[in-house]
Amino acid sequence: MQDNLILPQALLDSLEGVKGYNRETFEAVHQSGEQVTSIRFNPSRTGNQQPVTSTHDSELGTPNSELPTLNSRLPIPWTSHGYYLDERPSFTFDPAFHGGLYYVQEASSMFLEQALKQTTDLSKDIRVLDLCAAPGGKSTSLQSLITPNSLLVSNDVIKTRAAILEENLTKWGAVNTIVTNNDPAHFARLENFFDVMVIDAPCSGSGLFRRDSAAIAEWSEQNVQLCSQRQQRILADSLAALKEEGVLIYSTCSYSREEDEAIVDWLMEEFESESLPLQIQPGWGIVETISEKNKGYGYRFFPDKVKGEGLFLACFRKQSGGSAVPRVPKKTKWQKVSKAEAEIINPWLKKEAAVQLWKQGDMIIAFPASLEEALHITAEHLYLRKAGTIIGKIAGNSLVPDHAFALSNLLSENIVAVTLKKEEALQYLRREEVKIPATKTGWTLVKYDGIAIGWIKVLPNRINNYYPSAWRILKSGNN
Repeated sequence: MQDNLILPQALLDSLEGVKGYNRETFEAVHQSGEQVTSIRFNPSRTGNQQPVTSTHDSELGTPNSELPTLNSRLPIPWTSHGYYLDERPSFTFDPAFHGGLYYVQEASSMFLEQALKQTTDLSKDIRVLDLCAAPGGKSTSLQSLITPNSLLVSNDVIKTRAAILEENLTKWGAVNTIVTNNDPAHFARLENFFDVMVIDAPCSGSGLFRRDSAAIAEWSEQNVQLCSQRQQRILADSLAALKEEGVLIYSTCSYSREEDEAIVDWLMEEFESESLPLQIQPGWGIVETISEKNKGYGYRFFPDKVKGEGLFLACFRKQSGGSAVPRVPKKTKWQKVSKAEAEIINPWLKKEAAVQLWKQGDMIIAFPASLEEALHITAEHLYLRKAGTIIGKIAGNSLVPDHAFALSNLLSENIVAVTLKKEEALQYLRREEVKIPATKTGWTLVKYDGIAIGWIKVLPNRINNYYPSAWRILKSGNN
């Protein structure tokens, strides 16, 4: 129980009159101490099947993990692969989590799937920008929804947060992604480049009070105003990158009208944006609101009405933009690999991998061949922290594979692999010595319950652990 959780009086008063707000039940749910745990599975890891996790179900072809069994989970109604858990396991000690089997994400945030599906033709190849993307929940969801020949650019302006974003997208395993570390204003250089922009804007955070009670002390009416101004600046600085007729999905984790419906009105006035209504089911508990001035649609999540945290989301179609588009640069820093280098790498790749191999410094990178122009354009105008999948580097006449390659969907089925038990997998993830019987020396893919988690190199007298030092588990124990 969180009996000492006192919500700001000014916030409670400011919500009077907001559709869906019930002060008594709103306060009660914050005092209840209830914590909601939810995850979203990676369809590229589960083969787009209903995921199962109990040992006797593994014969169905979907990976196991240390999560509660399917029978103890409840599907999240507005998303395809999301589930509520009836308890919070120790994700740190589930090797499948480190291999990208699932992402731990707040349930309300998964409504992004409905917003994208209902506003965008996802059968087409599109370009998507997730502008304020760290730590990566919305980006991993977006990547799972778009076609293999679509492009996802995920950005965060803060360097440390961009590093976390890169890690989570690497674990997700997709090749059609770019991670950038840029100010929102930099994206104006990519005029009319994106079909969809997702802006989960920095906000005053009142929707997360139940999860993070420390955030209450940081909330103030002044901060709400500052956040509203920052949200307007982010939108104004970056919207040139969205095509005419493109879709903007705007969201916050704030309850304040200044950051929600007022931004809807502002966008409709300043940027000729058409508000797009969404279809919601009555049983979901989501509240549709209408902005005061321009009657734009917004969708509010109150924790006393949905099993999730506070969220506001609104969708728009851009009504103007012109025809100017960024040109493909004549020169590029990206160099294609040589024929000899390609011959070394190709046996590692699955035959259907439609990728172009590029060389940056001594690193070999795979990127979808169909997205070559988009790669060069983004590299010309932005700082690319990560593009595609790092394959590794050539040493002599052999490949030194990168960790990202192990977690990718590009590996040939002929790669030598070893499956570890849980205790062995956790030793590996701590970057400790792994002792396993090995009949063949050389690079070996490490798996846990069918999920790749990294590389080892088997030598005649020892086994070298190549799990990234920065990602290793520091805690002891196994649960």
